[in-house]
Amino acid sequence: MMQNQLGQPIGQPIPNWTARGCPSREPTPGQYCRIEAIDPARHGDDLFTAFSLDHGGANWTYMSYEPWSTKTDMLAWISATCLGDDPLFHTIIDTRSNKSVGIAALMRIDPSNGVIEVGHIHFSPLLQRKPAATEAIYLLMKRVFDELGYRRFEWKCDALNAPSRAAAERFGFQFEGIFRQAIVYKGRNRDTAWFAMIDEDWPRIKQAFERWLDPSNFDAEGKQRTSLNCLLT
Repeated sequence: MMQNQLGQPIGQPIPNWTARGCPSREPTPGQYCRIEAIDPARHGDDLFTAFSLDHGGANWTYMSYEPWSTKTDMLAWISATCLGDDPLFHTIIDTRSNKSVGIAALMRIDPSNGVIEVGHIHFSPLLQRKPAATEAIYLLMKRVFDELGYRRFEWKCDALNAPSRAAAERFGFQFEGIFRQAIVYKGRNRDTAWFAMIDEDWPRIKQAFERWLDPSNFDAEGKQRTSLNCLLT
């Protein structure tokens, strides 16, 4: 343990640390999908069609906004909410159909400390439980750690959102605790569950993702041979 001259414990030094850059808007290609900065003119039609397939509305329970009744409403929301630099919204494009099937954002961007969060994750039924959904998160991880050299990548969600908490753990984020009464949204309380991974975790996690995403890990019907959880343990 590091100590100062008074014998008090202090954090480990980080030699030559400098502030990191901000995420670019350049597309990031993958095998099953690519991610690129959202553009309502290019992506709006596909996104509205994809999100409209959630007939039961399960996707919207823990989102901070309600379903759009019309495409015009959705485009207005994108224009008002999604075109800034923080949060930096991305659309996820299925490489087979070349259509936008979901969104995710890099947000709370802190270059000085090398910390960034992934949020506003909204996968349409066309993306859920598909290799492209996992690859989209992996591509964002690569941008954060490999391209930008950040130290910490965070995932936060409503503590009652069991699917999001399970997804965070499946992707290799570690649970760090509950922030009670953190947010009021849709007129109700949200306790926030915090998850994160750090740069020293990344080489192991990256290797597991690459092994899972390899086409040889899927049979002729597209079913995985080895789970990501198994590869991460």
